[in-house]
Amino acid sequence: MKKQAFIIFTLIIFAQLAFAQNADDILGKWQSAHGSGQIQIYKKGNLYYGKIVWLREPNDDTGKPKRDIKNPSQNLRSRPIVGLDVLHGFSYKNKGIWSDGKIYDPKSGNTYNCQMTLQEKNKLNIRAYFGISLLGKTETWTRVES
Repeated sequence: MKKQAFIIFTLIIFAQLAFAQNADDILGKWQSAHGSGQIQIYKKGNLYYGKIVWLREPNDDTGKPKRDIKNPSQNLRSRPIVGLDVLHGFSYKNKGIWSDGKIYDPKSGNTYNCQMTLQEKNKLNIRAYFGISLLGKTETWTRVES
């Protein structure tokens, strides 16, 4: 009986270690849910950020690189979309949750509160919301293998 209990306990410990997540597990390149862009998530200090590194259609109708024309700040409307930081100031809480951050949508010019949850190694849930998390939308990004 003691041997069985030890084996079960050992299996539980190994299972927890296998599913344990590290704060840096989020780092890397992610394909947006709609597939039109890729975001590189990186770390600066203890916080996590993400910038657009690829667009399926990087140029506008005139053939020039797309700009941040919907930005509410007129001073920022000339910024190129590729290279634009869209994820800002996320901190790792625990159990695969990064929160207290913001996400900027260059298509609308809106900034939302945001929480990210690592669903599995290659699936990242992005929850954008106003006020409380219940009033929002979730989309799933897929890791881009290098």
